[in-house]
Amino acid sequence: MIRWFEHRQVYSPSRERAARATDLGRPAEEVFFTASDGVKLHGWFFAANPDSPRAHLVLLLLHGNAGNITHRMAFYAAWLSLGVNVFAFDYRGFGRSEGHPSEEGTYHDAQASAQWLKARGFAPGQIIALGKSLGGGVASELALREPIGALILQNTFTSIPDLGGELFPFLPVRWLHRIKYDTVNKLPRIRVPVLVAHSLEDDLIGFHHGERNFAAAQQPKQLLELHGRHNSTIEEDRERYLAGLDRFLAQHFPLSTKSSASKPGE
Repeated sequence: MIRWFEHRQVYSPSRERAARATDLGRPAEEVFFTASDGVKLHGWFFAANPDSPRAHLVLLLLHGNAGNITHRMAFYAAWLSLGVNVFAFDYRGFGRSEGHPSEEGTYHDAQASAQWLKARGFAPGQIIALGKSLGGGVASELALREPIGALILQNTFTSIPDLGGELFPFLPVRWLHRIKYDTVNKLPRIRVPVLVAHSLEDDLIGFHHGERNFAAAQQPKQLLELHGRHNSTIEEDRERYLAGLDRFLAQHFPLSTKSSASKPGE
């Protein structure tokens, strides 16, 4: 029962399709690719505007523990406004991806998504992994397994045992857990720029998780303090959120000019 309860709390996938990629009113690609253990995965690729000075960059979304990629349309629109490409995919067991979720499985899925982007023509240094909530645990492991350009942790916990112990203090979570996603202890080994974005009023993963993750990360790093609940960053603090991401990109990824920029695959 404890194992079943742990799994149900960490993973809450949905097969429900709440939107279509084309609902953003811009070109979008349905993508199918395969993880190293043979699990077939599904994602959406949104191309940046061709004349964007950030058209050589791609933001790779590692999403949270619930729903699927069709439930995050507002975020895609916000990230695309920064001029980057956006690639969102579903972990195994979520949306149209096959299989059943597990910690190691999500790590394989993240690696497969990064490898798909590289095959598409993006250099490792042009891939920015953005992990939201649970996705931060996945993204931090990706940064250790695959070369990428930067890591963004958005409202991410220090580890599942830490968060579980806070949410369920009456259960022996810290002693009996099997699912770890030990973000805070991976950050000292990550050697790319890190942005920790966390809401001061996060009603699920307290701000102290963001503070600990930021303290553990190596330089160069930035802390972006946001406002709003765990799942309402876009609705409650859009301007500050996008300004913070824009500053991070501007600092670590110089803008390309039309004369010097090359599109992925060229």
